[in-house]
Order: sequence, then C-alpha cells, then structure tokens
Amino acid sequence: MGFLCIAVKTVYYRYNPETDNYERVYPTLAGRLSGFAKVLVLAVLIAAAAVGLVFLCYDTPTEQNLRTENRQLKTQYNILSRRLENSLKVMENIQSRDDNFYRVMMQMEPLSRGQRLAGLDNESRYRELQGLSDAKLVTDFTRRLDFFDRCLYAQSISFDELKTMASKQQDKLDHIPSVLPINVEAYTMASGYGYRRDPVYGATAFHAGLDFAAPEGTGVYATANGRVSVADWKGGYGNCIDVDHGYNYLTRYGHLSKILVKEGQMVSRGEKIGEVGSTGKSTGPHLHYEVRFKDEPQNPVNYYFMDITPEAYEQMIRLAENAGHVMD
Repeated sequence: MGFLCIAVKTVYYRYNPETDNYERVYPTLAGRLSGFAKVLVLAVLIAAAAVGLVFLCYDTPTEQNLRTENRQLKTQYNILSRRLENSLKVMENIQSRDDNFYRVMMQMEPLSRGQRLAGLDNESRYRELQGLSDAKLVTDFTRRLDFFDRCLYAQSISFDELKTMASKQQDKLDHIPSVLPINVEAYTMASGYGYRRDPVYGATAFHAGLDFAAPEGTGVYATANGRVSVADWKGGYGNCIDVDHGYNYLTRYGHLSKILVKEGQMVSRGEKIGEVGSTGKSTGPHLHYEVRFKDEPQNPVNYYFMDITPEAYEQMIRLAENAGHVMD
C-alpha cells in the first residue's frame, strides 16, 4: 500500500467590489524575495544553533590540544614555583647566617631590609603583565622571581664586603674557631646544643656544646690559634682544656683521656691538643666541645665554615638538632 504526498501551495484571493468577485492575488517580485529571505535567515539561524550546540558538547582537535598544553603548563608552573620557594628558603638561611654570624664575627652592621630589597617597590614593571592570560599567576611568580634576584644580588654585594673586610682581618680569622675539633670520619653526633635531658640526673638542662661520640684515644684538635688557659681537671668536665683565642672567643674541650698541652702554651688551628676519653661526668667516651663568645655559649655548628662542605654542614645541622643522647 503506498502513500502519495502532495505539496499544497497556498493561494490567496481578494474581493474586488467593482466586479463583485474574488480575484486571485499573485505575489509581487519583492514579496517573493522577502519570503525567500525569511526562509534563508531561518535556515541560517537553525544551522548556527546546530553548530553552536556541537561546539558546546564536543571539543575540536585544536581545543583538545590547547587544553592538554594548558594542563602541561600548569604542571610546569607548579614545579617551578616549588623550586623557587625552596630557593627562597635557602636564601633566607644564608641571609640569617650573614647577619647573625659572618657580620657579627667581622663586627659589621647587618644589612637592613631596605638595603636588601631596594628597587622592588616599582609597580610599573608588572602592568604590562596584566593583559596576559593567567595574569595573576604570572605576576605573582614574576614578583617572587624578582624578589629572589634582588636578594641574590644584595647577598653577593654583602659577601664582597665581607671578603674585603676579611682580607683586612686575617689575624682575627686565624683566632676565630672555624673547624671541627675532631676528624670528621672519627665521630658520631651524640648530642646537640640546647636543652636536653641530663643522662645522670634525669632533669632537663641546658647543654652548652656538642657531644662527639668517638673511641677513646681519638685525636682532639684546636679549632683556632690561641693560648691554653686551662689544661687540668675541671669538675664535671673531667680532664679539660680551655683555649683563649682572643677577640672574646674561647673554646672548651672536655672529658679527655689525655691532655697534650700545658697552660700558657700557644697552639695553632689543627694542632693536636688531647685525646677523647670519658673522664668527669660522662656516660661513655666522647668529646664535649664548646664555643664561647664574651663567656656566653654559642652553637658550635655555626663555627665550621672553613672545614666542611655545604652538604656535610647541612647534614651536621640535622644531626645536631635531632641528637638527643647527652653523654655528660
């Protein structure tokens, strides 16, 4: 059984009073063009809507590639951001040592914040970044990078000043403790500087130095030039050596098994002055080592800058902070 589809064309009639008849109305050319234009516009709108719907629901290959590139760029940004943050932390530690140790040692004023960050208050340099996509991320990263660059430049200038001052104070450098008192391969870090639990009395007490656990008889060396002011038994320190280095510095070496110098003797940095023991208030063979400035105890880990690599120094700081087995 078949169906016949017939397209019916609409025919219009108009009443003519003069002839008293309905006469057929034929469309003008303008009318036909107007109708065609309406159909064309409607077709274009429908096509545009269909294309828009496709673009909303499906990504083109170009868009897919752009999305992939954006994800990769954000991953790379996060990696670079973390590396920059780590570099800023390292720079902060360097600045702290510069202000609180190197410049103090050289009797120089610490750099002010204004000296370290001069020139970073110029906001005009970031205006051209505002028109970029992800402008906030780019501007923030650029600010931190500029901050790091400025800190690096200021620190470089500071080190140049320290170098100049050091060349004028070689004698002072020779008399400031700056090496380990025991061979780096010969010891284990037993206890760090600061408050620790006393192994004999059990109470928490301030530990004024570092404890280097080592076999009895291990060599102990002067850490700077100076004059031996004590070479005798000294209470809980047992056999003890004090070396007066001048410039308000003194180092102390406790619990020795042997004292190899005499009071009043001049010693040089690296010279053997005693041997590790367990005399006095001690729970095992070790060297108790102190650095004092104006008779105030200092953290000895800040005084090894001539002796070990930066990597070994960083490891020593970690060990000193975590070591809690006080041996005296």
